[in-house]
Amino acid sequence: MDAPPFLVGQLLLSMPGIGDPRFERSVIAMCVHDSDGALGLVVNHAHDSLTVRELMEQLDIDPGATPIDARVLVGGPVEPGRGFVLHSPEYEGQSTINVDGKWALTSTVDILRDIAAGKGPRHWLAALGYTGWAGGQLETELTRHGWQLAPGDTALLFDTASDERWASAYRGLGIAVGQLSATAGRA
Repeated sequence: MDAPPFLVGQLLLSMPGIGDPRFERSVIAMCVHDSDGALGLVVNHAHDSLTVRELMEQLDIDPGATPIDARVLVGGPVEPGRGFVLHSPEYEGQSTINVDGKWALTSTVDILRDIAAGKGPRHWLAALGYTGWAGGQLETELTRHGWQLAPGDTALLFDTASDERWASAYRGLGIAVGQLSATAGRA
């Protein structure tokens, strides 16, 4: 079964009461989706204390031009020690994947060096870990209560504070989050 192509470059929003605290009030930027599975990054859960500058220092990179307040995001529960940068598509590094022309994903340290040197992408988010699904798993989950699809809004990703992205994404769909229910109804 081929995966629906509309998931790449879209946002996946968790519904209240999804049943997994790791995804409560999550916004996931979908980056890969095919018959083998799917990969996305949670873009609204900041790491408790780690900044991008501190991460760079741990990797022996002089943070240089990196903003002081840029926080590392918790991209998901899979491989939490692996780093990713979701960014505007004008930048292309060694392992960059273009995501439907909306954003790009790079998972090699060269992008952090370029950000520190002021030569990186115009807009970016750094994350540790990712969210992944096996082939067909996400399609099955989408047929149940728990997830809502939203357009891949780059302004939401790069111009909205991370703690405001979930409610803002629902507002963009015309849905008041206060009206959402944690239980599915029956008609």
